[in-house]
Amino acid sequence: MSGPDLPPARPAPAPRGMIRIGRIAGTEVHVSTSWFLIAALIAYLMGPRVDQVQPGLGGWKYVVGLAFAIALYLAVLLHEASHAVAARRYGFHVHSITLHFLGGATAIEGEAKRPRQEFWIAVVGPITSLLVGAAALGLWFVTPPGLLRLVVEGLAGANLIIGVLNLVPGLPLDGGRVLKAGVWAATGRVHTGTVVAAWGGRVTAVLVVLWAVWSAGAGSVVNPVLLCVVAVFLWTGATQSLHSAKVVGRLSAVVASDLARRTLAVPDDLPLAEAVRRAQEARAGSIVTITSDGRPIGVVDEQAVKAMPEDRRPWVPVSMVARGLDDGVTLPASITGSQLVEAIRRTPASEYVLVADDGSVFGVLATADVARAIRQAG
Repeated sequence: MSGPDLPPARPAPAPRGMIRIGRIAGTEVHVSTSWFLIAALIAYLMGPRVDQVQPGLGGWKYVVGLAFAIALYLAVLLHEASHAVAARRYGFHVHSITLHFLGGATAIEGEAKRPRQEFWIAVVGPITSLLVGAAALGLWFVTPPGLLRLVVEGLAGANLIIGVLNLVPGLPLDGGRVLKAGVWAATGRVHTGTVVAAWGGRVTAVLVVLWAVWSAGAGSVVNPVLLCVVAVFLWTGATQSLHSAKVVGRLSAVVASDLARRTLAVPDDLPLAEAVRRAQEARAGSIVTITSDGRPIGVVDEQAVKAMPEDRRPWVPVSMVARGLDDGVTLPASITGSQLVEAIRRTPASEYVLVADDGSVFGVLATADVARAIRQAG
C-alpha cells in the first residue's frame, strides 16, 4: 500500500539581498537587488535613443529601456547557464547562478582537476555571448526600422562586447581563467597559472582606470564612474585570486604520504593478541585489516582494543575491533594540498587509509595531523 503523497520539497531560501526567480540548466537562479538599480539606469540612458527612433512616447520610452535591460540580462543568464552546463558535464556541483549589477556569476563547487576542464568551463561563456551577439546582428539586417530593431541592435552590440571583454586575459574574467588554463598546461602548475592570470586582472584594472581618466577629460560624466566601478571589481577579484593562489601554494606542501603514521597490515582473521604484539614490535601506530590479496578492509579501533580484556584477545579475530572502510575513507598516498582538504571535507572521518599505487596499504592518515600541518603551513 502506498503512503500519503508528500508535498514537494521547498527550494532553499535565497541568500540575503537576493531574489530567487527559478531554475535554469538544473541550477537555482538569483537576482541581486542591485540589479534593479542598474536596470533603472539602463532605462534612463536608453530614453534619449528611444526618442530618436520613436518620438512622442513620453514616459513610455523608459519602459522600452527597461525591456531592453531585461532582454540584456536574459542574454547574461544564458552566458552563465553555459558555464553551469559545462561544469555539470565535468561532474561539478553548481550551487547557483546570480545576476547582479555588473553581470552575473556562477557558483561552482570545487576546482578544475585539469587545464582542459578549466579552459572549457571558462571559454564556453564568451563563446555563447558571441554567438548570441552574432545571431542578433544577423536579425538586425532583416528587422524593419523601429523599436524592435533598436532592441535587437542593443542586444547585438552588448553581447559582442560582453563576449570580447570576457576574453580579456585577467582574473576574475573568463579570459583570465582561459589564460590560467594555458599557463597551467604549459608549466604543469595550477598555482603559476592563477598568479599570472591574477596579475593580468590587475593590469586590466589599471588600464580601465586610465580609460576612466581619459573619459573624464573628454567631458563624460557617467562613463568614468562606471569604469571606476568596473576597475574596483577587477582589482578586487584579481587580489582575491592572488590570495587564493598563495593559500593553495602553501597547501601544496601538505603531502599525505609525509604525514602517514606507521601502519601494520594484518589478515582480518588474525587473533587480536597477535596483531597487537606485531604492532608493538614494529612500533606501528595503527593496524589495518586486509584481504588475502592485500586490499584494505578495515582500521582497528584503538579504544575497542583497550576495552577488550586481555584474556579474550587470543581468541578474538582482529576484525572484531576494526571499523569498516566507507567510501571516501581510502585515499591515494600521493594526494596533496587542496585535493586532500577537499577529500576530507567531502567525507569527514578521524582516520583515512592511504593506498600505494600498487593497491597495498601505505599507512594511516589522521585528520588531526593534517590540520596541524595546515596550521604550520600558514
